Amino acid sequence: MTIFWERMTDHFGEAYADSFARDHVMAGLGGRTVHEALDAGWEAKDVWRVVCVTMDIPADKR
Repeated sequence: MTIFWERMTDHFGEAYADSFARDHVMAGLGGRTVHEALDAGWEAKDVWRVVCVTMDIPADKR
C-alpha cells in the first residue's frame, strides 16, 4: 500500500493525490473512486493499473 501511495504522490503531487483518490470516479473501478475501490477490497496494484490507464500515465511511471 505504501508503494501505491508513493506512486500516486509522485504522479499527482502531494496536495492533489488524495483529492484525486477521493473525488475521481473511474469506470475501470466499477464506478468507484480509488478510496472506495481500496475499501471494497481491491488490490492496490489493480487500482494503480486502472489509474494508469485512465489517466494515461507513461509506461516508465507504472
